[in-house]
Amino acid sequence: MTSASDSTSTPENATERFSPLHQAHLDAGASFTDFAGWQMPVRYSSDLAEHHAVRTAAGLFDLSHMAEIMVEGPDAAAYLDYALAGKISAVTLGQAKYSLLLNESGGIIDDLVVYRLGDTSFLVVANAGNRFPAASALAERATRFDVTVTDESDQYALIAVQGPVSRAILESTPGLDNFSAALDQLGYYRATTALFAGQPILVARTGYTGEDGFEIYIQTDAALALWNALASAGAEHGLVPAGLASRDTLRLEAGMPLYGHELSTTIFPAQAGLGRVVNLAKETDFIGRAASEEGPSGTARVLVGLVGTGKRAGRADYELFSSADATQAEGVITSGALSPTLGHPIMMAYVAPALAQLGTELFVDVRGTRIPVTVTKLPFYKRSL
Repeated sequence: MTSASDSTSTPENATERFSPLHQAHLDAGASFTDFAGWQMPVRYSSDLAEHHAVRTAAGLFDLSHMAEIMVEGPDAAAYLDYALAGKISAVTLGQAKYSLLLNESGGIIDDLVVYRLGDTSFLVVANAGNRFPAASALAERATRFDVTVTDESDQYALIAVQGPVSRAILESTPGLDNFSAALDQLGYYRATTALFAGQPILVARTGYTGEDGFEIYIQTDAALALWNALASAGAEHGLVPAGLASRDTLRLEAGMPLYGHELSTTIFPAQAGLGRVVNLAKETDFIGRAASEEGPSGTARVLVGLVGTGKRAGRADYELFSSADATQAEGVITSGALSPTLGHPIMMAYVAPALAQLGTELFVDVRGTRIPVTVTKLPFYKRSL
């Protein structure tokens, strides 16, 4: 994440929800999809055009479906050390940190991003589909600490500008005046407060596309004005509105996991290549520590990257085999697409550890046809610095 990543589960009895930017999406001709109970733009023009715009110029994303949970109080840092897998007390003012919310069994309830806003104030950003499980788990873990945990998701919109010219767009946006000096000091996974047309905002140099970019948190009633200002300022730079379809292929190229695909409550972080996110060296106990110390079994499947040739990519839930005529599946695709940037099929998959070595040839069953793929290093794409 990058901001944190997204899920498609919808709470029971949830009503259809609309972003505060919904009218802007209608005006731009967006197509919509149900996403965690929200009607969100999946595309405006074409998936490919929006994907390439982010890689070459910039894309404008509405991420208002994400969940914002405030943690405040004298024990806030100690509480987050207990509630999350990372050492949040070590996060400095204005820093962002990717972390994991684990269950007692070591599985992943959600992957999220934590921002330190003050000595005793933190913002936790969770995935849209995991808003209620994450908020509930965080609240339950707060009982022994002098801290308040408040779900403020309905008060905030989240707008992202992602791509190599994203900084130039922010610098030229009316209402974001005298902002260049702040951007000079804003490193990757850092955040700063600012004003847009007199409204307080939080600007973070984070994202979920593999490109440089910014995510801006703003009160919902001011979001439309900010969206329009960014779109207007970005037009001359090649900025286009971008939907969830392009966001998915962008994050896949960047090797970023998606909750509900690569991550779940039955997956250990170590299986997903996220073992480093679990800080077993921190002195305090945390939920999921004992299970994390034990770790997954030696035969548990692990996440790998796969590349193929031609134009056919394995999709989520397609099975993998060790040979063209094997009958026993040895793995399963979690995400896959024909890479718009690279021009060949790319996939992430869970496979048996013995088949996870780089260069291993496997076969994915694509509608009855066995297609060869090769285990490769993640990410598939990495931007030039």
